[in-house]
Amino acid sequence: METQVESTYYGQGTPAERWERAQLFFEAQDYAGAARVLAGLVEEVPEQTGPRLLLARAYYHSAQLSRAEAELRLVVERDPVEHYARLMLGRTLQRQARHEEAAQHLRIASALAGDFPEE
Repeated sequence: METQVESTYYGQGTPAERWERAQLFFEAQDYAGAARVLAGLVEEVPEQTGPRLLLARAYYHSAQLSRAEAELRLVVERDPVEHYARLMLGRTLQRQARHEEAAQHLRIASALAGDFPEE
């Protein structure tokens, strides 16, 4: 259970300061720490794609795949042509052995990136 001190630490500062802190945690491969900071930030600014994508990546790298999937589905729902969200959603589904679902998102991600198979 998270203590008040931990909660204050991860939620302290302006949104910009928390964004920077989350990126530092992520770069240091402390994905759980990054997710703690980002979860509050995403709650505060749910319309912003960047923090939500980084939160999904933090969840993905910390093997919280259902949480990553939920965040990525929100991004794709809001912006169906968000290439990276499609790619991450496909990879997240692959890690959950949901290969048929994953293939659809990976094909769309490839098409959005302009990667078409040569015939």
